[in-house]
Amino acid sequence: MSVFETLRGFFTNDMGIDLGTANTLVYLRGRGIVLSEPSVVAIRKGTNKVMQVGSEAKRMLGRTPGSIVAVRPMQDGVIADFETTEIMLRHFISKVNNRANVARPHVVISVPSGITQVEKRAVKDSAKKAGAARVFLIEEPMAAAIGVGLPITDPGGNMVVDIGGGTTEVAVISLAGIVYCRSCRVAGNEMDQSVMQYLKRTYNLMVGERTAEEIKIGIGSAYPMKEEKTIEVRGRDLVSGLPKTLTISSEEIREALSEPVSAILDAVKITLERTPPELAADLVDRGIVLAGGGSLLRGIDKLISIETGLPVIVADDPLTAVVVGTGKALEEKKMLEEISLNDQAGD
Repeated sequence: MSVFETLRGFFTNDMGIDLGTANTLVYLRGRGIVLSEPSVVAIRKGTNKVMQVGSEAKRMLGRTPGSIVAVRPMQDGVIADFETTEIMLRHFISKVNNRANVARPHVVISVPSGITQVEKRAVKDSAKKAGAARVFLIEEPMAAAIGVGLPITDPGGNMVVDIGGGTTEVAVISLAGIVYCRSCRVAGNEMDQSVMQYLKRTYNLMVGERTAEEIKIGIGSAYPMKEEKTIEVRGRDLVSGLPKTLTISSEEIREALSEPVSAILDAVKITLERTPPELAADLVDRGIVLAGGGSLLRGIDKLISIETGLPVIVADDPLTAVVVGTGKALEEKKMLEEISLNDQAGD
């Protein structure tokens, strides 16, 4: 490391950001993960005045009066609302960049592998307007593979499945490059929607996003459990319009989740079918690594293993795999230059 880089490390808070549909995590050089908050912004209608960002804003989802709206500026892993994303990024960057720095930070941001040139530019512009000096983009599956410690620079095949909030990224990586990748816009949020639709269709019960997510986390599964569970669900009866409480079983929620789980499984199978045979042979021993919050769904590792015949391992901390990968890339300049999308996206 040059003297300039050493001095720069002292005077700046260079950071890696996992800019997710559901949550945004920030990794600060030399300090590790310093922030993990929902990607939600609460805005006052008409004035566009920001009321809350992150955790406080998420508490408002489904509970706001008519004058306030809580929005997710990221949809399916990409920017849906440019201005709100910039506000959110500025808030998170300033929250962790709390010392009087001489230079603005360099920022590494993970993006879905299927992102377009326009979407890349939107992410970079938002980060620069939020205070970044230079922005590097790396693909989410690559960041996840680095974060979980896969030997990405080896000539052998490594397969990672990153099930996030808005997208599922399935990739085979070798020699620090993605050999084949499939991006599927079905992930944790789609699972929540499936739970909401199931309760509406089966019981005429309307529940919000937060309740659906709590049900998924509480009793959701992709494969039959040894001990099936039940949960009490409160919502609004669509027939009477009155509050209603029901007891729902884990078997029912597994049925509700079957469609998004099948879409993720199909993405894994298609990726395996299109993987070169030499690399596919490596996966028999190395297996598949699952990352992202969606990999915490009970039994999804077992289901994928049974359907593919390959060993499947869930990362030790799947929720932080991507942001840890951006942080490791930030600290290894040579690797960052090799794997970043900056050549294609412009700097």
